[in-house]
Amino acid sequence: MTQIAVWASLLVTLDVTLAFGIVSPLSQRSCSFVSSNPAQQLLPQHCRSQSSSSSSSVGLSMMFDQLSQAIGDSISKTLARKKKMTEQSIKPALRDVRRALLDADVNVDVADTLIEGVRKRSLGKEVLEGVSAEQQFIKAMYDELLDMMGGDSAEATAGPGMSAVPAATLAAGQAGNPTVILLAGLQGAGKTTAAGKLALYLKEREVDYDAVAAMEETEDPNEPNQELKLASRMPKRERKVLMIAADVYRPAAIKQLQVLGERVGVEVYAQSAEDKPLDIVNNGIKKAKEEGFDTVIVDTAGRQVIDVDLMNELKGLKKATKAAETLLIVDAMTGQEAASLTAAFDNAVGISGAILTKMDGDSRGGAAVSVRGVSGKPIKFVGTGEKTEDLEPFYPDRMASRILGMGDVVSLVEKAAAQVTDAEALAMQEKMRDASFDFEDFLKQSELATNMGGMAGIAKMMPGIGGQLNMNQIREVEARLKKNKAMICSMTKKERQNPELLIKSPTARSRLIRITAGSGMMMEDGQKFISEFQRMRTMMSRMQKQMSGAGADMEDEEAMMGAMGNRATRRSAKKKKKGRTGGGGGFG
Repeated sequence: MTQIAVWASLLVTLDVTLAFGIVSPLSQRSCSFVSSNPAQQLLPQHCRSQSSSSSSSVGLSMMFDQLSQAIGDSISKTLARKKKMTEQSIKPALRDVRRALLDADVNVDVADTLIEGVRKRSLGKEVLEGVSAEQQFIKAMYDELLDMMGGDSAEATAGPGMSAVPAATLAAGQAGNPTVILLAGLQGAGKTTAAGKLALYLKEREVDYDAVAAMEETEDPNEPNQELKLASRMPKRERKVLMIAADVYRPAAIKQLQVLGERVGVEVYAQSAEDKPLDIVNNGIKKAKEEGFDTVIVDTAGRQVIDVDLMNELKGLKKATKAAETLLIVDAMTGQEAASLTAAFDNAVGISGAILTKMDGDSRGGAAVSVRGVSGKPIKFVGTGEKTEDLEPFYPDRMASRILGMGDVVSLVEKAAAQVTDAEALAMQEKMRDASFDFEDFLKQSELATNMGGMAGIAKMMPGIGGQLNMNQIREVEARLKKNKAMICSMTKKERQNPELLIKSPTARSRLIRITAGSGMMMEDGQKFISEFQRMRTMMSRMQKQMSGAGADMEDEEAMMGAMGNRATRRSAKKKKKGRTGGGGGFG
C-alpha cells in the first residue's frame, strides 16, 4: 500500500504543476509503460514518433536535451512503419545517431562501439506484434547504452519500482578502523565541494544494502515489503564521517572545506598550510581511529594539468593510508576529455571510480557516456546542482532512459517518497478521490513540486515531455502558478478550505472581486484560475477512481501512467484492459 500511496502523491504533484498549461499541448503525446515478458527488462515506450519536432525549438537547458532530441528525431524519421529491421532500413538511423553522439562530444571510439552493438542487436529482427520498429530500435539502443555505462541489459528487474545496487556503494568501515576515501582531480572540477556533498550523503542518505538484503531474506514472498523498492525508504547506513583538508596549495581550500563541514554537520580535521599533506592525513586518520569515526574523506590537492608531482603525491597518500576508495572528480562540461582524464589517473594512480560534477550545466552528455567506455571505471556519483544535497548515485539504467528522451520515472517517484510521508500521501489520495482537494492542498503540492526540482526538474523526468518544452513555456507556467498562489494567499481560511464558496455560492463573484483586487490581479485572471482549478480537480478525481480499481501488478501501474493523459487516452487504456485475455505485447 505504501508504494501505491507514493505513486498517488506523485501523480497529484505532476497534475497540479503541469496541468496549468504544460500537459494540455502535449495531451495527445502521453506516454505509457510497455510491458515486456519476464525475460527482458521493462522499458518505457518512446513517444517521439507521435510528436512533431521542430529544429528551431529551444530545448530546456539541461543534460542530454540536444542528444535525446537528435536521436529521437532521426529514429522517428527513418524507422516509421517498418516491418523488419534490415541493414538498409537501420543504416540511416545508425548514421544519424552516430552523428548525434559525436555532436554530444561522446568519444569517437565509444560512439563507434555503441553503434556497432546496436546494429548487431537490431539486424534481421522481425518487428514484434504490438511494437513499432522505432520502439524496438530504441530498446536495442537502451540495452547498448546500459551496457556501455556499466549496467546489465540481460538482468531482468521486478518492475519500475526496483533498482539494482548502484556502483555508488562504497567500502564500509567501522569505529576504530575507518575506511579511507581519497578524492583526486584537477583544479576547478569541484573536488572540495564534492567532498562536502559526499560527506552529507554518507552521513544521511546512503542505503545500507546489507540490511536490505537481510530484510529481503526474511520477508514473506507473498507480501513483499514495498519499502525496499524506494531508496528513500530503505534503511540507511548513517556513517560517522571525518573530512581531512589535505589541499595546502590552493588559497582558502582549507577554509572552504571547514565551511562546508559546518554546513553539513561533519567534522573537519585541518592543520597549517605549511605542513606536509602526508603528515596532515596521517594525523587525521589517527584522530579518526581514536574518536570512533568509521569513514574518512581526504580532500587532496589538485593541479591545473596532470603532472609528475601531483601523481607522486597521490601515490604516496594512497599507499600510506591504504585507501579503500580513490574517486576521481571530473567536470562533466569537459565532455569526452573527462574519459581521457579518468583513464590517465587510473593508469598512474589506480582509481575505483569517478564522480561527475556540474551535470546540471549546459554540457551535452558526452562525459557520462564515454567515461566507462574509455577508462573501464564506473561513474559512482553525479553532482546535479550547487546545494550540498545535490549528489546522487549513478544509475546506468536511469541515465540511459534520460538520454533516449524517456524520462526517469523511478527517480521522480523516489523524490516524491522522500518529501511525502505515507499518511500524507494516503490523506491526499482520499481527497483526490472525493474531489475535496482544496486551495490549501494546492499550495502544499506546489511546494512539494518546488522541493522536487521545480517545473524543469519534474518535466525532464517525465517520459516524452521534457524534450517537447522550452524555457519560455516553463517560465510562462511558473508565472501563472505564482499568480495563482498570490490569489490563494488573498483568500480567507474558510475560502481556502472550501472552494465551493468561489464556485457555486451566490457570493462567489463578490468574493472573487475582493480576492483579485487584494492580490493585484485582474478579474479575468481569477475567473480563469477558478475554471482551471475545477477542471483539474475533476481530472484528479477520475484518475484516482481509475487507480482504485487497479491491483498491484504491472497492468495496474500502466493504468496509473495512462491516467495522466487526456480523456481519450484513459478510455482507450480502460477498454484495452477489459479486452485482455492473457499474454501481452512488449519487447518479447
